[in-house]
Amino acid sequence: MPTSTPTRRTALAGLAGLAAAGTVSSGVVSTAAAQPRDEVSGALDALVARGFPGALASLRDADGTVRNYVAGERVPVDGEVRIGSNTKTFTAVALLQLVGEGRVDLDGEVEEHLPNLLRGDGIDGRQISVRQVLQHTSGLPNYTARWADDPAAFRYRYADPRDLLDDALAMPAEFAPGAKWSYSNTNYTVAGLLLQAVTGRPWSEEVHRRVIDPLGLQHTYVPAVGELGYRGEHPEGYLVDAAGNRTEFTEFDPSTAWAAGAVIASPSDLNRFAVALLRGDLLDAALLDQMRTTVPAEEFPGAGYGLGLMSFPLPGGGQGWGHGGDIFGCETRGWATDDGRAVTVAVTSLPVDQAGADAVMGAVSTIFARTRP
Repeated sequence: MPTSTPTRRTALAGLAGLAAAGTVSSGVVSTAAAQPRDEVSGALDALVARGFPGALASLRDADGTVRNYVAGERVPVDGEVRIGSNTKTFTAVALLQLVGEGRVDLDGEVEEHLPNLLRGDGIDGRQISVRQVLQHTSGLPNYTARWADDPAAFRYRYADPRDLLDDALAMPAEFAPGAKWSYSNTNYTVAGLLLQAVTGRPWSEEVHRRVIDPLGLQHTYVPAVGELGYRGEHPEGYLVDAAGNRTEFTEFDPSTAWAAGAVIASPSDLNRFAVALLRGDLLDAALLDQMRTTVPAEEFPGAGYGLGLMSFPLPGGGQGWGHGGDIFGCETRGWATDDGRAVTVAVTSLPVDQAGADAVMGAVSTIFARTRP
C-alpha cells in the first residue's frame, strides 16, 4: 500500500527528542571519545540480524541530551527517512491551530469548508465532523484498499489528492459517522484539503509555516511535487519479501501518501517535534487536551487514538504518546513522554510478518529503558 496503515502491528508509535549530543555509527557510541557498546546498539544489531537492511535510533533524555545510533551498511547517523503516518500528527497540529484561531469548528461539518465534496454510498460531508476526520471515526473507507499490492505500479505515478479521494468514494462507507473507530488514510486526505480550503494555501506550505519552520527542524520537509528522492543524507530503502529477497526502493513519488504520510524527517527531528508538542509549544493547553482525548483503537490492545496522536501503555507503567508510520522502504516507531524522554526507531524496510513488527516494537521498549529521567 502507498501509505502507512496500522495492520500487523501490536502498537503504533513515533516521535521524540531535542538537541543532538552523542552519535553512534556501526553500533558504537561517539561523543568526545568512543564509549562501549550497550543495549541500544545491541537492539539495532538484532534488527539487522533478523533481516532489516538498516536501523536508526534517536534517544532523548529528560535533560535534553540526545544520542543517535545506527546499524547496518551505509546508514548515516540520524539520516533522513520517510516517516509515513507520523505525517498525520503534523497535519492534525496545523488544522488544530486553525481551530484555535476560530477559523474551523472542531465539531462542525466538513461540508462547511468542502461543500459537496464528500458524497457516496453512505458518505455525506454534512454528517461528518472535523473531529471525526482527525480521530478516524468518520466511517470514510481507506483509499489504499483500492491500490495494487505491487509498488512498481505507482512508483513514479503522480496522484492528485482528488485522485485519492475518488478512489475512496468509489467504495461504501465503513460505518455511520461516530459509530466506531477504524483507521483510514482517507481521513487525512480530507484534513489536508480542509487546510487548503480554509487558508487558501497548499497543505505542504501550511505544515511548514505552522509546524516545521517555527521549530527549526532542519531535516524535516514535505517533498515538492515531483520530488522523488531526499535532500539530505539518508539510508537506502528496500522492499523485502518473506524469503529475504531485497529490492532497492529509495526513490519514488510520495504523492500517493500526501497529507496522510508524505513527510521526510530525521529521527532526532521527530523527537524535537514530539517534545515541543507535548510541552505546549504548538497548541494551547485546551487544544492539546482535545488532541490527547482518545477513543479505543480496537486493533491495538491498550492503545487509544486522539486527534492525530496515539497513547500507549509503557513497559513498566505510565503512558507514551506518538503515532508511527509505514511506507515503502521504511517503518518508524517510538514514543515520547510528558517528562521529556523520547525514542524514535526506524528500519529501512517494512516488516514481512508479525514477528518482525513485534521485534521493532521490542527494540523500542529496550531502547526507551535506556533513556534517563
